[in-house]
Amino acid sequence: MTAEDITELDKNIIRVLQGDFPLVAEPYKTLAEQAGVSEEVFMDRIRDMQATKKIRKMGAVLRHREVGFSANVLVAWEVPAAQLDEIAQNMAKSPSVTHCYDRNTAPDWPYNLYTMVHGHSREECEQVVKQLGEANGVSKHVMLYSKHEWKKTAMKYFCE
Repeated sequence: MTAEDITELDKNIIRVLQGDFPLVAEPYKTLAEQAGVSEEVFMDRIRDMQATKKIRKMGAVLRHREVGFSANVLVAWEVPAAQLDEIAQNMAKSPSVTHCYDRNTAPDWPYNLYTMVHGHSREECEQVVKQLGEANGVSKHVMLYSKHEWKKTAMKYFCE
């Protein structure tokens, strides 16, 4: 893919998608208006950009402290490789888990599945981790608590 493969309309839609997501009944209609096109054209372009891999993913950034979650912990789990996908899917279903992904292991680091758990307290996080482990038959894990919250920003494209 080259820069010429991305039209000015695509760039404009990408710019709009990088901003705050409107908390209204019809958010894509609002975004389409900001991009200067109909909602139908807006959605068609997004689907096309996803199909052609111009857009790989879209997601939200949770500012967890702003919504009342004062504790969070990154949990590194040692999961049998044959069960990794199944267990990851199960853990990702928890409303307390905001991230769930696999990573390569190392000789002195056997953990291959990571979950980010949010709660109102450390105790709540620990209870969630205990429940996740029991529900999935996984007991080996380490819990890495955040000591500092870094600024959460995403890459911005076509802002020239």
